[in-house]
Formats: sequence, structure tokens, C-alpha cells
Amino acid sequence: MNANGSGPLSLVVVTAGTGDPSSTRMLADRTAQRVSGLAGRRGHEVRVRVVDLRRLATEITTALVSQLTGPNLQDAIAALAGADGIVAATPVYKAGASGLFTSFFQVLDNDLLIAKPVVLTATAGTARHALVVDDQLRSLFAYLRAAAVPTSLFAAPEDWADPAFDKRIERAAFELVLFMESGFARQIKDESWHSYQHEFGSAGGTETGIDLDTDLMRLAAGGGEPAK
Repeated sequence: MNANGSGPLSLVVVTAGTGDPSSTRMLADRTAQRVSGLAGRRGHEVRVRVVDLRRLATEITTALVSQLTGPNLQDAIAALAGADGIVAATPVYKAGASGLFTSFFQVLDNDLLIAKPVVLTATAGTARHALVVDDQLRSLFAYLRAAAVPTSLFAAPEDWADPAFDKRIERAAFELVLFMESGFARQIKDESWHSYQHEFGSAGGTETGIDLDTDLMRLAAGGGEPAK
């Protein structure tokens, strides 16, 4: 069941890995595969869409400085809007999430990820950066009012072969599957959307409860008075 209440579940993987191969992409893929496997055992089909931020770098930069959104960035935003669950993955640079990763989420509409379930993941060359996920990523997604699952994932080089890390991925994936199959984000949008604070225009007028298709609102927006 997807965000519309029918059909397969939609999982969007957002990865800011820049290497080839990328350990960040590997962790994101491993998590997504586990989500698909666990959901499959529970009778759900999962369709996975990967948003590779390397390919959107130019459009993200343009959106930051001019608010113009290119077609590929629009496509990624549409995928997130329809997602039942998200895996968000970033490498750690200079003791923080990558600039590409944070810039992408900063150009999104503040309402886009309300109640969307998210697994937070990060990779780094040393375990000293392990707290970046819960200290920085969790606060970013809290601001966006997304529903980050309790278990976050961080991988330093020594973690990849550790059976305990595999169990942690399993735990995070299971938490995400439970959120996704419950339709949590969809129910919030259908039944409690009005109770959230929204920016004007962020949801085509539905965020305010104002009917924009009235004579008064058309005049206020610069439109002409309708013919009598």
C-alpha cells in the first residue's frame, strides 16, 4: 500500500555519496534491500527509487541562489512527495554532514516531509564521527517534521564486517517497514494536516483552509473581476 492507500510501497533512497564506488551508497543500498526483504515477508511489494545527489549538484546550487528548480530536482521532489519511506545517506566531511546533502534538504519545501518516515545513515573514515547522525541529521529532519526512526546507522570502515552492524541495519529497516505499512504519513496528511503550521502556498492552498478559487481571492491575486 503506497502513500495513496493502494499498490506497492514507495521507498526513496537519497544518497550524497560522491565516490565510485561509494560507501555511503553501499550503506543506503544495503538498508533499502533489507527494507524490501522485510516488507516482502509481510506481504508488501516495495518500489525503490534512488536519488543520487551527485547528479543534482548543479540544480541544487541553482535552487539555493535563485529559487529556480530544474527538471531533475523537480522529479526528485515529486518522488519524495509520494514516498512512504525514505533512506537518507550522507558521508561525513569536517565533522558534519556533506554540504551537498544539507543543501538538498534546505531547498525543499518545509511541508514536504511532514510525518514521512526516514532512516538516517552516514559513513565516515573514523568512528570519531559517529555522533554526526544523531547530533546533526536528526535535528535537521526534526526541523522538517519528518518521522526519523529510533535506530540510526553509522558506518566506519571497521563496521562493515561486524555482525552487530548487520543486526542494527535489520532493526532500523524493520522500524521503517512498520511506519510504512501503517500509512502513518498518509493518515497525518488526510486527518491532521490542518493542525500543522504551514507556509502560505506550500500545498496549493490546502495548507491554509482558504478557498483560492473565489472572486475575492482572484482579485487579491491581481486577477480581474469575473464577467456578470
